[in-house]
Amino acid sequence: MADGGPVPAWRRTGSRRRLLLLLIVLIPTIISSNTMARLLPDRGSILLDTFLVAVFTTLFAWISVGFWTSIAGLVILLTKKDSYRVSRACDGLDFTIADKAARTAILIPIYNEDVKRVVAGLRTTYASVRATGSLDRFDFFLLSDTTDPDVWVEEEEAWYRFCSEENAFGRVFYRKRTSNTKRKSGNVADFCRRWGKSYRYMAVFDADSIMSGETLVRLVQIMEARPDIGILQTPPKAVNRETLIARVQQFANHVYGPLLAAGLHFWQLGDAQYCGHNALIRVDPFIKHCELPRLPGKGPLSGDILSHDYVESALMCRSGYGIWLTYDLKGTWEETPPTLIDELKRDRRWCQGNLQHTRLLFTRGFFPAHRALFINGILSYGSALLWLSFLTVNSAQAISEVLFEPVYMPILRKFLPELPVWRPHWAISLLGSTTLLLFLPKFLSALPILLADFRARLYGGKLRLFLSILLEVVLSIILTPIRMVFHSLFVVSTLLGKSVGWGTQSRDDRGTTWREALRAHWWGTLLGIGWGTVVYRITPSFFWWISPVIFSLVLSVPISVVTGRAAVGRLFRRSGLFLIPEEVELPPELQVLEENLLRPEPYFPFFFDRKKGFLRAVVDPLVHSLHTSLLLRFRRGAPSRERARDRIVEKALASGPDALNRKEKTALLRAPHHLRELHRKVWRLGDEKDAARWGLVPPEKKEKKRGSDSSLRSSG
Repeated sequence: MADGGPVPAWRRTGSRRRLLLLLIVLIPTIISSNTMARLLPDRGSILLDTFLVAVFTTLFAWISVGFWTSIAGLVILLTKKDSYRVSRACDGLDFTIADKAARTAILIPIYNEDVKRVVAGLRTTYASVRATGSLDRFDFFLLSDTTDPDVWVEEEEAWYRFCSEENAFGRVFYRKRTSNTKRKSGNVADFCRRWGKSYRYMAVFDADSIMSGETLVRLVQIMEARPDIGILQTPPKAVNRETLIARVQQFANHVYGPLLAAGLHFWQLGDAQYCGHNALIRVDPFIKHCELPRLPGKGPLSGDILSHDYVESALMCRSGYGIWLTYDLKGTWEETPPTLIDELKRDRRWCQGNLQHTRLLFTRGFFPAHRALFINGILSYGSALLWLSFLTVNSAQAISEVLFEPVYMPILRKFLPELPVWRPHWAISLLGSTTLLLFLPKFLSALPILLADFRARLYGGKLRLFLSILLEVVLSIILTPIRMVFHSLFVVSTLLGKSVGWGTQSRDDRGTTWREALRAHWWGTLLGIGWGTVVYRITPSFFWWISPVIFSLVLSVPISVVTGRAAVGRLFRRSGLFLIPEEVELPPELQVLEENLLRPEPYFPFFFDRKKGFLRAVVDPLVHSLHTSLLLRFRRGAPSRERARDRIVEKALASGPDALNRKEKTALLRAPHHLRELHRKVWRLGDEKDAARWGLVPPEKKEKKRGSDSSLRSSG
């Protein structure tokens, strides 16, 4: 326990369960690997055959873990028997938090996000918490790492407007970091250093996260009843996307996710993983024990830890606190990438972070369960390279069998010939067992839905539910080869030293254009054409074995475009396919979110796009005053820096705001004295053409004869 007491009963149970998992994974893996080894004909290449068997063994064991996790989850959901369910602690309680000192900070780290969506989510969660009657136990923090000057000012204005409308000053806070050190984990760490001591718990969100007030209160009640718990992770549901690929992911998340979550809970118990968002954290041990080290050395596997959540999980457990997955709690949502390209951009970032965990596998004090989680994360991307290597080597062997005469009298067997023997029943058994591990859990996931009263209708009915599962399997088969080659590229480029940047995530259904798809997938298309052509010309029979992979790569451009179209996704929705319960019976929180997204913008008197935040900070007196008032710790810089800012002001007045780059705009936004000077001089502009650049007059007046400038002269 966290206080150094006796070993809790769940830890002994967890050890026994993981030993069982190890046995039921290893035994079939050994049998299947032996079958695989005996299927390979003796070509005299022991190293090559050993490589193929080793890769097959690794992949078979990895998918076996997923299979048995789903089976364990199915047993829990069907029997409803779980003596270690942590939500038991709040059974029968109302939605109040007894201890006034049990205060929770809800953290929303943001980075160049769609401000309207962020504030709509904040407003939704805020209203839901207020409805529980426990709003006085929660504070909200918008923690900005935004680098776009226009978005920065838009965030400030949106925060101020929200607090004014909801009377939330003193309960909803906004903070903009000057330095983006350690990205999201550094953002949260900065909060902990500044304000962490004022809160017992913190709930970490993503920019698109939504949680109901009832769920947040339940999480706090569980933590209050279980002081041995350091982190409570919820399983968020994917919602609000319309593109085909996102709808399929949402459907898979709702149908397969409950089995996976319950199964993970069965094997992990209090050694679960923290996923970085939609979780409640006990602040004091997090501050004391979860500070992330900087990995020494150079290259992409060193420096700041990117996939911080798994490491923080291991550190929290090492300190004696448990991490639990509340698999049965509802009211927690997130959004998925809307296109295949957006998904791959996110995976590029995750890949480097997971590969960094190779340097943490043998860290002193980490529990075996968390070392296994590190390995699982590494294999999430490393398995793609193993699979690609497996297919490539098999293709090369199939070609060599045609081009080169087989060796019937190997050197090591001088007296008896080694004749190739084909055992079709062995091959079919091996293929069947692998297919069973991959796809059976998907169809078994429908059982808890079918056995619950009226649940199937929330997925379009029984027939549409099974048809949706079948179509999801087909689409998964189509997309997997594309993901395979990209993930393989990510692994190789990371190991070769290419680091990844910190990009903004797309959170809308704009789709993928043909040009974007061609730019992203041209090399995969050429790889598929070249691979398929060579194999087909030399060994047509083998070509049909790998044809699903070849066709997927060759058609990757249209696949990427079509799956990223919202119109295609809506067509499936109208057909009752890939439906999720939130689309049939909209939860109150998601209904409120829709209403908040449709809220009209307040009156805007200027002649430019209101999203041009830098322009607003210069021109709009209210926004200008708000922004400069939030720069609390500004100090004048060195004379050279001040002169550089003077030159930026002169450039802006001479050429207009569009002449400034992002760095120059940011420099002025960080210098209130220069910003005030620019504000005053802009409002004193006497030339209509210059005034039009700053949105003070309509653009159509630019070419008209100058008139009186009295209306332009106003005090800022």
